[in-house]
Amino acid sequence: MGLSTHVLDTMHGVPAGGMKASLYTTHAGQATLVKHFTLNEDGRNPDGPLYDSASLKAGTYRLVFDVAGYFTARGVKLPEPAFLDKVTLDFGVADPGLHYHVPLLVSPWSYSTYRGS
Repeated sequence: MGLSTHVLDTMHGVPAGGMKASLYTTHAGQATLVKHFTLNEDGRNPDGPLYDSASLKAGTYRLVFDVAGYFTARGVKLPEPAFLDKVTLDFGVADPGLHYHVPLLVSPWSYSTYRGS
């Protein structure tokens, strides 16, 4: 199944459609951009998985979500600077034969993530 992500806006109780995000591979402290994308109305990458199962490799990755930009676009008045600007999730893929789903639950003041199914 590869690698996928899903973002839920816990302030409004909806998927975070329109949030901008980026995927990177990381190695020895260096990040290499794989792609920029904007989440669809379901809070997911509109092109499907970020990597399919044939393309996902063991290693380390980074997802960066533009949280402040998303909430500002929704009309939420944020302090300057915003408490959360970009949320960066660094994670590892040990077995690329498994599905790695990386959900983000986020508000302007908190977030959580986990390895989903």
